[in-house]
Amino acid sequence: MANKPDADSAATRMRCLIVEDEPILAEMLIDTLSDAGFETTHLDRGDGVVDWVKSEDPTVVLLDLMLPGTDGFSICRAIRTFSRVPLIMITAKVEEGDRLRGFDLGADDYICKPFHAAEVAARVRALLRRSIEWREASPGSSLELDDARLEARWRGATLDLTPLEFRLLSTLGKRPGRVYSRNELLDTVYSDGRDVSDRTIDSHIKNLRRKISEVDDGDTPIESIYGVGYKFKG
Repeated sequence: MANKPDADSAATRMRCLIVEDEPILAEMLIDTLSDAGFETTHLDRGDGVVDWVKSEDPTVVLLDLMLPGTDGFSICRAIRTFSRVPLIMITAKVEEGDRLRGFDLGADDYICKPFHAAEVAARVRALLRRSIEWREASPGSSLELDDARLEARWRGATLDLTPLEFRLLSTLGKRPGRVYSRNELLDTVYSDGRDVSDRTIDSHIKNLRRKISEVDDGDTPIESIYGVGYKFKG
C-alpha cells in the first residue's frame, strides 16, 4: 500500500519504505513520516521486500525484524549485498545481542518498541543528514563518493585516500567498464598541466589497489588493460 503525493510534489519528496506487520504501528509511522515530507510505501510481510528495494530504490527503509514470510535479519543481509540505502531496524527485541547482530548485518540504526513515532522521524532525519552527501558512484556500485569532502567508501568501509587518489578513483568509478589511458588519467589528477610521466599513474593505482584490498580481503575493482591503462570493474 502506498500513499501517493500530489503530482507537483512527488518528484521532490523522499521515499520511505515501512516494513511493519502491526497495523496500528504501521499507520502511526505512515502518518508521521508523511507529515515529515516523505512519500511512504507500506509492506506488511517480509516476502518481496528485497525485490521492492531493488526496483524502487527508496531513500530510507524502516524494517521490523519479526515479520511473516521473511525475517528482518535476512532482509537486511540481502539488501546489503547490493545497496547502502539507510536502514533502521524497528523491533520488540531488546537484547544487546540482537542489536549487535543487526549492526553487523549492515543496519544503520536500531529502535526498540514501544516508541514514539516522533522519535522515529527524528532518527530518520538524523540518519539522512549523516548519509545525504554520500552517493553511489554509479547505479548499483559498491563505491560511494563524497565529492565535497574528497572521501570515498568501498562496500561501506571508508578509504584513507589522498586528494589525488580520490580524484583518480572518482574518475574511474563514475564510468565503470570504460577504459582510461594513462594520459587521460594524468589530465584528470594533474589539472595544472605539470610535466609528469604517465607511469606516475601506475604508482597511484598501486596505492589505490592496496587501500581497497585492505578493506575487502585482497579484492580490487581496478583492472589493468595491457598497453592502454585501467578500468573500474564496478
